Amino acid sequence: MSEFVPPGPDAKVFVISVAAELSGLHPQTLRTYDRMGLVTAARTGGGGRRYSLRDIETLRAVAKLTAEGIGLEGVKRVIALETQVAALQQRVRELEAELADARTPRNLPELYAEHQIAVWRRRRG
Repeated sequence: MSEFVPPGPDAKVFVISVAAELSGLHPQTLRTYDRMGLVTAARTGGGGRRYSLRDIETLRAVAKLTAEGIGLEGVKRVIALETQVAALQQRVRELEAELADARTPRNLPELYAEHQIAVWRRRRG
């Protein structure tokens, strides 16, 4: 028998009424945000919306920003920039890992052979 694995933060499992309750927003507001592309819900075969935990976090962030006086277009831009920053931070982590790997000493005979081949190629022109 397989063990139950709870859905991850990106699993689209919440119907609109539950997502609205969890985010503190009206279901119609969620529909508007979906149309605007602020939070994109998945769709079931019948057209029903499904939201993830990450979507609900985003909905709460949208509510907070609008409560602070930022318009929906501004909120959309803030979300886009935060997404871009997260992607760049992930890329930095990847590059740092590659750099650390490149700095890890490899087998010295292998390094020497690579060096000798590079010298030979430079001499051949």
